Amino acid sequence: MKNYTITVNGNVYEVTVEEGFTGKASAPKAAAPAPKAAPAPAPAPAPAPAAAPAGAAGSVAVTAPMPGKILGVKVSAGQAVKRGQVLLILEAMKMENEIVAPQDGTVATINVSVGDSVEPGATLATLN
Repeated sequence: MKNYTITVNGNVYEVTVEEGFTGKASAPKAAAPAPKAAPAPAPAPAPAPAAAPAGAAGSVAVTAPMPGKILGVKVSAGQAVKRGQVLLILEAMKMENEIVAPQDGTVATINVSVGDSVEPGATLATLN
């Protein structure tokens, strides 16, 4: 048997993997979560597209959680938004995902338009 430490969504788990195949099925054994280690540093945000004017970006970046295509832009620059309000619609794997405001604020910039393809971590909009 081999022991591994696996981190999934910030939770650390200790797992044991049995070597070889015996031909018999066995019930899976639940492993207790291991004590949390220090969280890994967040990846660096992607640079803003050239379309955003210099100095106009807000202090809060709204980034793409996954690769996809922008299907809709529901807000405009200068508009006041509440936490949880839909800003954009991102299509990924044939599903429409709502990208929402992480906090109350005012939309400073919208860095994408309908039809744009985005990569994970790309800045979609900024808030003040």
